[in-house]
Amino acid sequence: MNEAEPRRGGLTLRAMVPNAITAAALCAGLTGIRFAITGDFEKSVLAIVLAGMLDGIDGRIARLLKAQSRFGAELDSLADNVSFGVAPALILFLWSLEQLPRLGWFAALAYAIACALRLARFNAGIDLPDEPRKTAGFFTGVPAPAGAGLVLLPIYVWMVADDPALQALVRDPRLVSAWLVAMGLLMISSVATMSWGKLKPRRSMRIEVLFVFGLVAAGLIAEPWWTLIGICVVYLTLLPVGMVAYSRTRARLRDSQ
Repeated sequence: MNEAEPRRGGLTLRAMVPNAITAAALCAGLTGIRFAITGDFEKSVLAIVLAGMLDGIDGRIARLLKAQSRFGAELDSLADNVSFGVAPALILFLWSLEQLPRLGWFAALAYAIACALRLARFNAGIDLPDEPRKTAGFFTGVPAPAGAGLVLLPIYVWMVADDPALQALVRDPRLVSAWLVAMGLLMISSVATMSWGKLKPRRSMRIEVLFVFGLVAAGLIAEPWWTLIGICVVYLTLLPVGMVAYSRTRARLRDSQ
C-alpha cells in the first residue's frame, strides 16, 4: 500500500502536511467572502491572493514528501472551487454587481459554475496520461487560481485609480459582468495555456529568473495592486503565445509519429 494513501487509522502524518495547507487555502477563500460582506474589499482580495499562494505550494510539498493521495486531490479541488470560484464571484457581486442584481447575479453564477466545470474536467482527466495537452506540457483552459486572479483585475485597477471617472468605469456592473463571463469562458475553453513545466527556464537563465521572482515578491509587499495588474497583463499576453506554442508542439508530435 502507498504510504500516502489513507489507512484504516486515517491519513499518514506526511499526507496531513499538504492537506493542512490546502485547508488553510480554503479558510483564506472563505475569509475573503467575510471581508467582502463587511465592505473591506482590500482585505478580501488579499485573502484570495493568499489562497492562490497556498494552492501553489500544497501540491509541490505533497510531491516533495511523496504524500500524494486521492483524498488530497479531492480536497484541493473542493477548496479551489470555493476560493477561486465562489469567493471571487461573491466579492465582485458585493463590490459592483449588486447594482444590477439580475444581470450581476447571472454573471456571478456563470463564473462560479464555469470554475466548477473546469475543476470537474480536470479531475476527470487527472488519471489520463495520454491527454494531448497534458502530455505536451500545457493546461486545457485557464487554471482556476489564474482565473480568480484575472477576474479580480477590475478591483486592482479601482484600488490604484485616482480619477473618479476611471473608478466608476471599472466598477460599472455591466463591464464587470462581461469580464466575469469572459473569464469563466476562458476557464472552460479548450485553449492551451502554458504550465509551469512548460515555462521551465534554461539552466543558464535560472539566476535571472530568481531575480525576477524576487522583484515580484518585493512588489507584492510594497505595491501589491500595481504588481497584480502587471501579473495579469503578462498572463493575458502569454495566452496567444501558449496557443502558438501548442500548435507548433502538436505539429512536431504529429510529424514524429
